[in-house]
Amino acid sequence: MFRSVAVSCLLFLAALTAFAQTDEQKRLDAATVMLKESMDAGDQAIPQELLDKGECIVVIPGMKKGAFIVGAQYGRGFISCRKTNGVGWTAPGAVRLEGGSVGFQIGGQETDIVLLVMNKTGAQKMLTSKFTLGGDVSVAAGPVGRTSTAETDALMRAEILSWSRSRGAFAGISLKGSTMREDEETITKMYGKAYKNKDIVASGLAVPGDAKALMAALNKFSPRRSK
Repeated sequence: MFRSVAVSCLLFLAALTAFAQTDEQKRLDAATVMLKESMDAGDQAIPQELLDKGECIVVIPGMKKGAFIVGAQYGRGFISCRKTNGVGWTAPGAVRLEGGSVGFQIGGQETDIVLLVMNKTGAQKMLTSKFTLGGDVSVAAGPVGRTSTAETDALMRAEILSWSRSRGAFAGISLKGSTMREDEETITKMYGKAYKNKDIVASGLAVPGDAKALMAALNKFSPRRSK
């Protein structure tokens, strides 16, 4: 009898813990799973050479169908950049993706988005408070696969490369016209202070506990920036 009650209590506490998980934790967990699945997709993955050359990465998990209306919030995700010595990634900032024609391109289904920033100029723009993809910074659909030819062509076209994943299908996507801005609410909840993304990247802040799994995945798949 006592054992049965104890097990019931443990299950109840576990349910409460899951229920109490914050939105930030859920998005960080979803971003981690998305990154792992995207990089483990074999010939359908982001080319390893491109990831290794990237200055920054943005991961936006689970943009929903209900958000695809003019002026609505499309999705919320996280940004991390290479550390100044090129080894490892910085603690994550937070971003929102809004507007543009994303909804028409991905059919309004739940979709994950990955953006790679390929040079320092693009990284500087990405870390401003608000900018327009295809306007303030050039963006192109990223190639899928692992060939050097795809890598070279993509690098010549844009400062930012973008991909989407919907129902398991992974492909490049153009996000021209979309607006990206800092997610101040999420940043404050993650760090207990209203930092700017550029300050998080430059300051060497410790990685919040909830974000450690995401950073471990990034460091696993691309621990060092290619020269």
